[in-house]
Amino acid sequence: LAIAFFRSFAAAAMLAGWLGVRDRKTFRIRARDIWMFVGTGFVSIGCFNVFYFMTQTYTTLSVAAVLLYTAPLFVIFMSRLFFKERITRQKICAVVLAFAGCLFVGGGSVSLAPIAIVTGLGSAICYALYSIFGQVALARYAPMTVTFYSLFISACSMGIVFAASGADLPPVSGGMVLGICGLGLFSTALPYIFYTRGLAGLSPSKASVLAFAEPMVATLVGIFVLHEPITLPAVLGIALIFAGIIVLNRRSS
Repeated sequence: LAIAFFRSFAAAAMLAGWLGVRDRKTFRIRARDIWMFVGTGFVSIGCFNVFYFMTQTYTTLSVAAVLLYTAPLFVIFMSRLFFKERITRQKICAVVLAFAGCLFVGGGSVSLAPIAIVTGLGSAICYALYSIFGQVALARYAPMTVTFYSLFISACSMGIVFAASGADLPPVSGGMVLGICGLGLFSTALPYIFYTRGLAGLSPSKASVLAFAEPMVATLVGIFVLHEPITLPAVLGIALIFAGIIVLNRRSS
């Protein structure tokens, strides 16, 4: 909970400083539109963090990640429900390939407690809803406005959850501050800026399937940066995820 709060707080603070210098008009929103950012910030980022960290306490990290990446399937059906977007064989094929790759990358474990399934799917649904709420917000506001208010409301909501949990703040050190700034900038602010900008030019289902590149890149970083062993399932998983992305972006005949 501390990490979830600090990453959103640091990201929102840095983004506020940047926008305050570059373009203060970005902060202007209508009061009647706040519900959109409650959706992207509280539900899609805040609640996602809570469910995801809960899942990690009930099962392994790899299984938690695999459950999270059922999100594109939810996005496809939500897009059909809310935006009348067609469910094509191409999209389903891309999701199946990419999710199969995620299973291989995650180790293929299937031993799950029922509570882990509930919280894992909860994290996936909240994660998927960012694409839905974000698409609605982008119809009225610029990507930077959507990103800032999503992170700001996420920081506020996670601060309330963290305070209500009664947990103590970790001891502050120079290394911790540096880590929080890195987490806020490189692992939170920039990814959400890029994803929101991508969402402005893509359908929600396409944007969500492209996010499958995350476990693929994580595996490659583990191999080439952290010198983790190269395994056949990991290589096969990367190939399947990449194949899913190619299928998704292939022009229909």
